[in-house]
Amino acid sequence: MASISFRPLHDRVVVRRVESEEKTKGGIIIPDSAKEKPQEGEIVAVGNGARDESGNVVALDVKVGDRVLFGKWSGTEVKLDGEDLLIMKEADIMGVVA
Repeated sequence: MASISFRPLHDRVVVRRVESEEKTKGGIIIPDSAKEKPQEGEIVAVGNGARDESGNVVALDVKVGDRVLFGKWSGTEVKLDGEDLLIMKEADIMGVVA
């Protein structure tokens, strides 16, 4: 996928939601109206990092391409280059999926 033309500031990241399965394990198809928005996504852009008390930039722990889990209400939904994305602080990310 093409990179986006946006660079978040400081400790913010841009996340593309990963689509959830449309079927349950038992094979039941879930209609769009019943689906919850996924809480898993892929990092598509990262900021340079936050500054500590000394003014030094502290790099982020996540990088472009990482698959991450985040809170249900995390981030701000935006449309960039025609794509629905989330902008959130790194602190809103719970972890990286290995």
